[in-house]
Amino acid sequence: MARAVYPRTVSQATVDSPEAAMTLTFLTALLLGASAWTFLEYVIHRWLGHDARTRPNPFSAEHVRHHSEGNYFAPSWKKGAAALVFGLVLIGPSVALAGAVAGSSFVAGLITMYLAYEVLHRRAHTHPGKGRYAKWMRRHHFYHHFTNPHFNHGVTTPLWDWVFGTLRAPVIIRVPPKLAMPWLVDPETGAVRAEHAADYSLLGRAEPQPPRNQPSVRLIVTRSSAPVNGNGPPS
Repeated sequence: MARAVYPRTVSQATVDSPEAAMTLTFLTALLLGASAWTFLEYVIHRWLGHDARTRPNPFSAEHVRHHSEGNYFAPSWKKGAAALVFGLVLIGPSVALAGAVAGSSFVAGLITMYLAYEVLHRRAHTHPGKGRYAKWMRRHHFYHHFTNPHFNHGVTTPLWDWVFGTLRAPVIIRVPPKLAMPWLVDPETGAVRAEHAADYSLLGRAEPQPPRNQPSVRLIVTRSSAPVNGNGPPS
């Protein structure tokens, strides 16, 4: 008896294709590598940069300077060398454990996300953000810089801060003038630019006052001799 042959669906054909399977492996490993960097970003920042039990170390030396000078960043050649060494150290074990495609893709995703982190972190200090994510990232990160360095250790994502209980939502971030980001302050007035005033203020700077020629409203309270119930004293 002849068996009925049904046409395979497009999804089945795609999964059964060796090229498609390799592409899926590549993309999955790439995303896993990028996600792994966000975890390392948190771990390195929190436990190497801010944990007294692990300091001093090569990372903490640069990190302390970054916090104290605000817009200081380690030289690009150091970051590039770190990425190269890290990739070379990881590639062998990753390929041995997961195969050539998955292992190399995992390392590529991790290094790519690391480089993206470096760009995003630097631009947070040097350029105003455009869009919701950029605005969130700056507020999240500068809370860590200027409000409490024990919180908001992640830069690109709040995920690991949420997992480890170090996530805080900032309201107004008070920035020391000497550490203010160049995009935050109007050079002519020395005040926070109007477009950032809802999120940031400068430490030690008085709040803006109304112009002197603007009339002010003053509430004057007078004391009446008549009781509240309307019954005056006997005459």
